[in-house]
Amino acid sequence: MGLLWGITLLWAFSFSLIGVYLAGQVDAYLAVASRMALALLVFLPFWRPLPWRQALVLMATGAIEIGIMYLFLYKSYQYLTVAELLLFTIFTPLYVSLFADLFARRWPKHLWAPALLAVAGAAVIRWTELSEDYWKGFALIQAANACFAFGQVWYRHQSKSTSLTHRARFAWFFLGALLVTALASALLADWQKLPVTPVQQGVLLWLGVVASGLGYLGWSYGSTLVSAQQLAVMNNMLIPAGIVVNVVIWQGQVDWLRLGLGSVCMAGALWLCRRQSS
Repeated sequence: MGLLWGITLLWAFSFSLIGVYLAGQVDAYLAVASRMALALLVFLPFWRPLPWRQALVLMATGAIEIGIMYLFLYKSYQYLTVAELLLFTIFTPLYVSLFADLFARRWPKHLWAPALLAVAGAAVIRWTELSEDYWKGFALIQAANACFAFGQVWYRHQSKSTSLTHRARFAWFFLGALLVTALASALLADWQKLPVTPVQQGVLLWLGVVASGLGYLGWSYGSTLVSAQQLAVMNNMLIPAGIVVNVVIWQGQVDWLRLGLGSVCMAGALWLCRRQSS
């Protein structure tokens, strides 16, 4: 769990960095493709040839969990406010629980209670009035949530049957993600919005090498060390962590009562996970 907490804190900074220095200034497709390219460079020294089936599975995992997920996520910005987008990401734990049950070929029994409690906690923190026309955005963000959840569970499932190191796997993982995002950039990007300032380039370097490269490696490895219940709950811990970082460093506004109540619900979900796993 300690590793997942560390990555959660790391990613909490990413939301504010993107919002302050990149959003609306650098094309989203170019930003995502740049992140994937930089992350791939981190793992190229560990690349090794694999049987084509295994290589394709790893590439497909990266393409779905990160590549396609980001495409759905950025498309949803056309229909949702930031508050609505954050609200709709709270359903990710439910998708993690669902895919964990499907891969284990079991009937849901214990996974859903902590996942629902985590969703309730995040809803308390992020609930806001919804705009009149949000169904397209809602569908897009649920597709993004499902892709991210599926990739996490699929990676855990693969880890049970391979001795390949995580570092070697992630060279193929980010190659798949880069192929998807590079194709989207070629077709959809606004090439007038390049990262031209040193600050923008520095933020992208941090996001690509640290947040994406080391972050997803740590998160995927950490996901193999915890139960599916704990993984589901940790997917929503980023919401209170991101809010706290934004308030402390960038002087954002927050309803501390709602943040406290929501965090208590999430802590209860983690306690429930531990109780069911013991």
